[in-house]
Amino acid sequence: MSKEIPEYNSVLECLQDRYGSLITVTGKSYVGGGDINEASQLLMSNGDKVFMKSNSVRNADFFRAEALGLSAIDATGAIRTPELIGRGIDKSGQRAFLIMEYIGGSKRVADFWETFGHELAAMHLAKTTEFTTGYSGNPDESGRFGFIEDNYIGATKQINSLRDMWIDFYRECRLMPQFKMADRYFDGGFRSKIDRLLERLSDYIEEPTRPSLLHGDLWSGNYIIGNDQKAWLIDPAVYVGHAEADLAMTELFGRFPERFYSAYSEVNPISPDYKDRRDLYNLYHLTNHLNLFGPAYLSAVVETVRYYAG
Repeated sequence: MSKEIPEYNSVLECLQDRYGSLITVTGKSYVGGGDINEASQLLMSNGDKVFMKSNSVRNADFFRAEALGLSAIDATGAIRTPELIGRGIDKSGQRAFLIMEYIGGSKRVADFWETFGHELAAMHLAKTTEFTTGYSGNPDESGRFGFIEDNYIGATKQINSLRDMWIDFYRECRLMPQFKMADRYFDGGFRSKIDRLLERLSDYIEEPTRPSLLHGDLWSGNYIIGNDQKAWLIDPAVYVGHAEADLAMTELFGRFPERFYSAYSEVNPISPDYKDRRDLYNLYHLTNHLNLFGPAYLSAVVETVRYYAG
C-alpha cells in the first residue's frame, strides 16, 4: 500500500514544499459540484493550478481517508487518479485541507466509454492483498473483503472490518449499519422484513471468483474527463468487495452507455444473472441517501427490501 502523503500546517507550506519557497497563491476560484466540502482551484505565482478541498478541522479524517482511497486506486496501475500533493490543517484559518493535481476538463472522444470499461475491469482484476492485510493498525487482522481502514461514503462513516466471505461483509459492514442508522423510519413490520432480507442474502448474492478493489461510489459525478480524454476517478469510498457492486452503482443515477458494459465484459465478464442482484447492491446506497438526505428515498428503500425479502 502506498505510503501516506505529507501532512502540513498550512496550505502555503504544502505548496512551497512542492513547488519552491518563492511560490505564492495569486488566485482562488470556487468549483461547484460537491455538497460536503468547499472545493476550489488555486492559481500559483508560477502559473500552475492545483485543486483544493477544505472543511472544518473536525473533518480532517475525511481527507486522510480520501487520500488513502485515491492511493489505493492508483496502486493498481489500471486507471488514473489525480496526483496527491498534500493535506493537513491550516492553523491560521483552522481549516482541514487536501490538495491534489488539477485535472482540466475535456469532452468525450469516440472510444471514451470503451476505454473506461476496459480500465475499470482491469482495476477490478488487480491484486488486493495489500488492501486487506491489517485493519486499523492491527497487522494481525486479515481477510479477503474490507479495507485496511474505515472511510466514508458521502458524509457517512463506512465500516471496512475484514471478513473472509463477501456475503458476511455485505450483510454486517454494509447493510446492517445503514439499517441501524435509518431505524427511525421503520415500523415493527418492516423491521421484520429487513431481518428476513438479511437472512436470505445467500439466495441472491454469490461469492466472487476473486475479490476486487472497488471505487465504492462510482456514479457519473465521480469521474472527470481529463485533457487526455480519458476517465480520472475521484471521490472514492474504496474497499475490497464484489466487482458487481461497482457496476450496480453506475446504474443507480443514470446508467452508463451500453458500450461501457460491453467493453468491461471483454476484460472481466459480467455474470448473466448480475441484474438479479443489482438493486440489492444499490440498496446500500439508497439507504445511505435516506440517512443523509431524508425521507425522499424511503419509498425506494421500502420497495427494494420488500422485493428481496419476499
